[in-house]
Amino acid sequence: MERKRYESYAYVLDYLPQGRPSSVRQSFKAEALVQLVGEDFFTLLEAVAKARVSFSPNEKVYVGKEGIRDKILHIVGRIEYNELSANAKSELPSVIERIVRSNENRFLEFFNNAQSITPRMHSLELLPGIGKKYMWQILNERERSAFKDLHDIRRRTGIPDPSKLVVNRILEELTEEPKYRIFTRLP
Repeated sequence: MERKRYESYAYVLDYLPQGRPSSVRQSFKAEALVQLVGEDFFTLLEAVAKARVSFSPNEKVYVGKEGIRDKILHIVGRIEYNELSANAKSELPSVIERIVRSNENRFLEFFNNAQSITPRMHSLELLPGIGKKYMWQILNERERSAFKDLHDIRRRTGIPDPSKLVVNRILEELTEEPKYRIFTRLP
């Protein structure tokens, strides 16, 4: 049986000191909530903040089960995109871009190892802006030698900004219900 995997770190999308205005989980005393996106699986989370702490957008906080959480009291649970506040929705693209850029090797590995999904579709084609032409350029170039970084992909294939394509795909997976997921897990 596969062990459940949890996020260890997450980035702050929004801090709601009075809780959600129309929360279904409304209690007698509203708790300060933080809306977050996980670093490893891009899980959208809602958490209760510890008393007398402050948060800034894009701040990286520990949410794992192993260590001591210095700012998060506990995780309320996973949420869906439509449950995010307006501020959280507006912060999401820049936070995802920050995660992608700071974990370049993880996404470089995708470009170097991506496989076909079906006989007619390659997982590279799931990236917005990658059609058959770019897919074949990537496959031919990586056959010659593995890509060294995202800039190398850009230089050798002519793709304008590979990290932007990854960011757009992650946003698509979080905001829609795609048939295939490559970077996120089911909500």
